[in-house]
Amino acid sequence: MDIVHPETRPKPRWRPTPLTAVSMLLHAAAPATALMLPDTWPLAVGAIAGNHVVLGFAGLRPRSSLLGPNVTRLPAASAARGELALTIDDGPDPLVTPQVLDILDRYGAKASFFCVGDEALRHPELCREIGRRGHAVENHSQTHSPYFAAFGPRRIAVEVDRGQQTLRALTGETPRFFRPTAGLRNAFLDPVLARRGLQLASWTRRGFDTRERRADVVFRRLARNLGGGDILTLHDGNSARTAAGVPVILEVLPRLLLAIRDAGLRLVTLRSAIP
Repeated sequence: MDIVHPETRPKPRWRPTPLTAVSMLLHAAAPATALMLPDTWPLAVGAIAGNHVVLGFAGLRPRSSLLGPNVTRLPAASAARGELALTIDDGPDPLVTPQVLDILDRYGAKASFFCVGDEALRHPELCREIGRRGHAVENHSQTHSPYFAAFGPRRIAVEVDRGQQTLRALTGETPRFFRPTAGLRNAFLDPVLARRGLQLASWTRRGFDTRERRADVVFRRLARNLGGGDILTLHDGNSARTAAGVPVILEVLPRLLLAIRDAGLRLVTLRSAIP
């Protein structure tokens, strides 16, 4: 399988975080020590098990940087200009995404759409339309598997690479950012992204709009302490429905865009704000 790289960006050398480096050392040293000193096997097994608990905890925290670099806010210069980013996940959705695009157009706002490769293949023209309207299409994996955080390194690489290939083929632009399913991951993801010149991106705040049906609650979560540098997340795919059957994002988005405008802030894409 050919790997699609962002052509013009240097590929940083992967450097493990302190937690990852300690984990690698522990997984090498504990079994070796136990082989030399058989009485230490219980300690070795306990140490490795405890380390897996710590790694699992880090991976279940989408905003954590314990497993690798993680974009949770825009750079200081962007924040100082009053810029913030809106990211929209899990699409494209043939019912919701066109309405989201129209709302964004009405407010002159730009967003970063983290698209699922399989959904983009089902709705290729809609995926292209996102780019044509001046928004950015980023990589949300090929299949959006709920088990992504349990995958090994080869399966993670396949998900990332196929997502890159699909979205680049459809839009002509290579995604620069990656977001795993629900933001959950494991220690294998960071080296995969580093070797492909991709950046992991999470958020400052999210609305939990895939399960919260009350638009007022979602809006308050996102608009709380609204300020420059924020990265906000909503969903066009898998959006919860209000009691009236309306996708939550369609009720929240106009109010959110108005609040952003009234606060004197401006929406930008991740790729326009982050080098």
